[in-house]
Amino acid sequence: MISPTQEFDWNGTSIAWGMAGSGPPIVLVHGTPFSSHVWHRVAPELARDHTLYFYDLPGYGRSGKREGQDVSLGVQDKALAAMLAFWKLKRPNIVAHDFGGATALRAHLIDGCDYERLLLIDPVAVRPWGSPFVQHVRQHEDAFAGVPEYIQAAILKAYVSGAAARPLSDSDMEPYIAPWMGPVGQPAFYRQIAQMDQRFTDEVEPLYSEFRCPVALLWGEEDRWISPRSAHKLAAMLPDCTLSLVPGSGHLMQEDAPEAIVAAALRFFAG
Repeated sequence: MISPTQEFDWNGTSIAWGMAGSGPPIVLVHGTPFSSHVWHRVAPELARDHTLYFYDLPGYGRSGKREGQDVSLGVQDKALAAMLAFWKLKRPNIVAHDFGGATALRAHLIDGCDYERLLLIDPVAVRPWGSPFVQHVRQHEDAFAGVPEYIQAAILKAYVSGAAARPLSDSDMEPYIAPWMGPVGQPAFYRQIAQMDQRFTDEVEPLYSEFRCPVALLWGEEDRWISPRSAHKLAAMLPDCTLSLVPGSGHLMQEDAPEAIVAAALRFFAG
């Protein structure tokens, strides 16, 4: 269902993308350190009555990765705006998770992208964010980029498992880990962490009161990456926002409670 088999050339960067289903459009925007695979439990249900548009952010998944590449939040909003223009979508519904949330917020407030409605899932949106691991990697990117492969695999498993409230099997974990292995993937993993900078959300936080469409906010009650306290703070800053806390879910709600996302999306996008 979720397989970004097509490519779009954006300023010399290959962006992997795909479509599924039929009906009104929904654009799916993933976060870090994930890819469009993160929607694999959600997409089959949403695609019954909607056309899903999805892509791997530049520097992630099957999209282009290269040395010196800018994959920060400062360019991801530009990439989303380019994809919406490429798909000829003027006011789609959007579902965005984690860094994808910051990307969708920035594309709306900085790049002028309009949405019918926006469903945010545990988004990176308000300070503070960035785990101790992120802060450490930002100071020692080169050292981490060269660790042996078995150490890289162990780091990735520990990192991704911390996003979920339920244990993830090896088969669950493999698609999340695979893009970040090998001579191209491993340095790309640390590159995107090294470029995590709170200034990109600081830039738009004062503008949240100017948001131009309804927002629904889902947050895992057991999110260990970004505290639910941030959910209440963000909901109060957006002018037309409803907040739902999801019991038993961590940051990776797509694995912990995909049914909560499907139910919220169908209800919210139906108006």
